[in-house]
Amino acid sequence: MRVAIAGAGLAGLSCAKYLCDAGHTPVIYEARDVLGGKVAAWQDADGDWYETGLHIFFGAYRNMRQLFAELAIEDRLQWKSHSMIFNQKEKPGTYSRFDFPDIPAPFNGVAAILGNNDMLTWPEKIAFGLGLVPAMLRGQDYVEECDKYSWTEWLRLHNIPERVNDEVFIAMAKALNFIDPDEISSTVVLTALNRFLQEADGSRMAFLDGNPPQRLCEPIVEYVRERGGEVHLQAPLREIRLDGSGAVAGFRIGGIAGKEPLEVEAEAYVSALPVDPLKLLLPEAWKSLPYFSKLEGLKGVPVINIHLWFDRKLTAIDHLLFSRSDLLSVYADMSNTCREYADPDRSMLELVFAPAKDWIGRPDDEIVAATMEELKRLFPMHFTGEDQARLRKSVVVKTPLSVYKTVPGCQQLRPEQQSPIPNFFLAGDFTMQRYLASMEGAVLSGKLCAAAVDRARSGATGPSAALAAV
Repeated sequence: MRVAIAGAGLAGLSCAKYLCDAGHTPVIYEARDVLGGKVAAWQDADGDWYETGLHIFFGAYRNMRQLFAELAIEDRLQWKSHSMIFNQKEKPGTYSRFDFPDIPAPFNGVAAILGNNDMLTWPEKIAFGLGLVPAMLRGQDYVEECDKYSWTEWLRLHNIPERVNDEVFIAMAKALNFIDPDEISSTVVLTALNRFLQEADGSRMAFLDGNPPQRLCEPIVEYVRERGGEVHLQAPLREIRLDGSGAVAGFRIGGIAGKEPLEVEAEAYVSALPVDPLKLLLPEAWKSLPYFSKLEGLKGVPVINIHLWFDRKLTAIDHLLFSRSDLLSVYADMSNTCREYADPDRSMLELVFAPAKDWIGRPDDEIVAATMEELKRLFPMHFTGEDQARLRKSVVVKTPLSVYKTVPGCQQLRPEQQSPIPNFFLAGDFTMQRYLASMEGAVLSGKLCAAAVDRARSGATGPSAALAAV
């Protein structure tokens, strides 16, 4: 079966890969000239790469890891020590660590929390641990029920001290969805904590060994093309055309960069676009259907990713760092963490500016200046005194509408991959799957979407053998 897919992010690419495995022929149409969607990256005139975001892979990303294994590129994940490292606000230039010992879960997570005495007191640790018991015992059903609360509200309901939020979860919420604990759904945080505490390597982190379009996306494209599929760049979806019954008759693909417009016909159609552009392309006849109308409640969150190249080494830490800054979320010295970006003498910091809603419209130089002020606290020895580190260049990447904003109540708005239109399907991390807005969520949504397409084709009520293991 020929399947037209709009979007070459991780959801669209994953969907295409698993459609190939089920014996179908996917054809992907991507608007931009680069693969990856929210993991896209570009190379500047100096040969340096800059990315849409700071992309971290967790041990709990089972579907992502399976995809790496199936593509035989597992060695491209550079695993770091099993730790979480936070800057200490009151002690500029110092760090506090949660180190997970090599023992079974959840004991390794408990040991990591109990072993850190910089950020939480023993009464705070005990109160927090007791609050997590229902989530651990009752599982995902309980976690889903908590979508009516923000994370801050959930903490208060469980009589967990506010300082737990201030010390740990402001940074964690911004890392998970680029918003503060007062806004983020408790379901998001509890889902992450469940995975981190119930899987021995769930919270262990890895960096890709190079830029995502070449090191992750291109192997998927090669896999698809080797099996008869197609991938077309600079081919934006302009219109979803309908037939007399309201089903999809075809995709109209816009002609850009000198290309002629296309009228694409297939046996099934997939949107792997982010939710915001998808809403703009919905046919009028569909907008009143509850499946599509509830998408209005899902809105992308603004994200700013900053790249700063310096004339010297700022740190030797080879890991993700939680800044605990009012302006910044997480950051890393990519010259340490990523093989392709390695530089033994000079640092390239990649930092996530969050929440970004008040900054997304400001000039790049203002954003860089504000970030440099923050670096005086993060690296005081390099940004105070006479011999200060010099910024060689900077790149700011703004995404006004990134992953959907996971505020309370969003879970009930997320659609299944099979739409009420028999030949139209959705992939994307905003669709219903247990990993929320993340790379793992995008890959899993693509796999689930491929399974839905395959079921619709065969008329089966369950997943095909090739797609059963999701």
